[in-house]
Amino acid sequence: MREATVNRKTAETNVKVKVNLDGEGKGEINTDIRFLDHMLKTLSKHSLIDISVSAEGDLEHHLIEDVGLTLGEAILKALGNKEGIFRFGSSLVPMDDALVSVSLDCGGRP
Repeated sequence: MREATVNRKTAETNVKVKVNLDGEGKGEINTDIRFLDHMLKTLSKHSLIDISVSAEGDLEHHLIEDVGLTLGEAILKALGNKEGIFRFGSSLVPMDDALVSVSLDCGGRP
């Protein structure tokens, strides 16, 4: 299984993220920022990645930033040697009252 757990603790935040890239889209998110929780659950559901996030921090800005960094690190770690994946992908999806555009590149360039 392609899974990873990453912890990030700074003076401002304490974040734990666990991902299972071969999951079912289960999202267990607890950041105390309702919109961020909603967006991460939506990401989990539509990507079919199981995502677990437990996070607390001093300011919403710090918490959102560190959750994003930790989630990215967990996904990269779970990908391992990236065997069997396409380097990039994109999608344009109408969802509710929005048109969502997503592009993702896992090439690893700085």
